[in-house]
Amino acid sequence: MTEEPNYRDYLELDTLLSLQKPRSAASAATKSTVLSEQFFIIAHQTSELWLTQVIADLEAVIDTFTTTDDMSRAEWVIDLLQRAAELVRLLHSQLTALDRLSLSDFAAFRPLLGTASGAQSQQFRRLAQLIGDAKHDGPLYESFTAWVARSGQSVTELALKGTEANAYYRIIDVMLDIGNAYWRWQVCHIGLVSRIMGSQPGTGGTSGAGYLLDRCTLPFSELRELRGKAHVGLSVA
Repeated sequence: MTEEPNYRDYLELDTLLSLQKPRSAASAATKSTVLSEQFFIIAHQTSELWLTQVIADLEAVIDTFTTTDDMSRAEWVIDLLQRAAELVRLLHSQLTALDRLSLSDFAAFRPLLGTASGAQSQQFRRLAQLIGDAKHDGPLYESFTAWVARSGQSVTELALKGTEANAYYRIIDVMLDIGNAYWRWQVCHIGLVSRIMGSQPGTGGTSGAGYLLDRCTLPFSELRELRGKAHVGLSVA
């Protein structure tokens, strides 16, 4: 008979909790520096875990938009999008927690990072690709517009209908919610890097805060334009 897993086994905690290995612990660093590096590692590891979930949820939504021609799974799509929005807000919150990183401790362990940089995160790049930016739509929005078109409608007419578009309206609304949360996360990252490093270059060879600022964007520009038109229409009415 197979033994039922307990909490520790189910979550693989022995493995999970062994993955935080501050490199400063092997040097003559102070306890404060070691703890700060551990904090830095945990914040980034958990961000990668949440990115795994956000990406999986958005890819499931894209797959539904691509393979389904009716509204049968609309509520599930909305649930996934709402969860993704909440998780992006959580990623933002984790960055605000990093404001508690000691500047002197970071300066002490930063050389141990080598060329390691958040700019190298494949998952962050994947999320950015899925969402798109102000100039280029990503697969999330492209698959949504194609899904709507197969129903014989257009995103423009649905956006202008407002709440009368029912589930379509809720999908549009939560997409904008994801876009806003994503933008706030980016802005928070710029502020954090600027506070800690000023105008110093990033560890991965980027320009640091300037690199992040150049890539900070509000996605779903068409939806924002349509929401503005809907607002004008409601104001006139």
